[in-house]
Amino acid sequence: MEADFWLQRWHEGRIGFHRDTVMPLLEKHWGALALPAGSRVLVPLAGKSLDMIWLTTRGYRVLGVELSPLAVEQFFKENALTPVVHESKYGVQHVAGGIQMILGDAFGLDVQALADCGGVYDRAALIALPQEMRVRYVDELYARLPTGCRGLLITLEYPQQEKVGPPFSVEEAEVRRLYGTHWTIDLLERQDILAQNPDFEVSALSTAVYRLQRRNQAKIT
Repeated sequence: MEADFWLQRWHEGRIGFHRDTVMPLLEKHWGALALPAGSRVLVPLAGKSLDMIWLTTRGYRVLGVELSPLAVEQFFKENALTPVVHESKYGVQHVAGGIQMILGDAFGLDVQALADCGGVYDRAALIALPQEMRVRYVDELYARLPTGCRGLLITLEYPQQEKVGPPFSVEEAEVRRLYGTHWTIDLLERQDILAQNPDFEVSALSTAVYRLQRRNQAKIT
């Protein structure tokens, strides 16, 4: 998916991926990371997710990155936050309430930008990308995260031939193929959610939650 696809979705208000409440799987499984309070958490393709607010209320610093100016504007307005705004080489930075939001391209973040990220939270980023972009996403963005970084990854699983994404189906075998070289992967939960999502119009639908930990860092800039 190119940037224009997502910018158009936000412009038209077609943001069914946005949740009006905090993700229950985040609340349930975040503690499994045992990430110290005060750690910085990367939230890629952040949109205006309330999950970022939840993380700050638990004592974490959030680094969100988002392409859509509308998403960034709405996030701060809807949460009654007035950001300090300044330009940077990564994009326009918005900072308020323990949240640093970059209006820019996640692929543009380098090792320096991510050096102090102790965690990463991915609910709707990996599954928003087609297969070839998922490979690039992990090989570039995740590869720039530091050794020891811990992540919570939430995916969807359904018969891909039955529906055109996004969101896309990402099976466990693909998760292990994408991350297995440099990340320790633990499946925390798989849950059948078909009955709760009849409008998705597929024959099977599950969520899967993974705990990730970076084992070693490649020399990438």
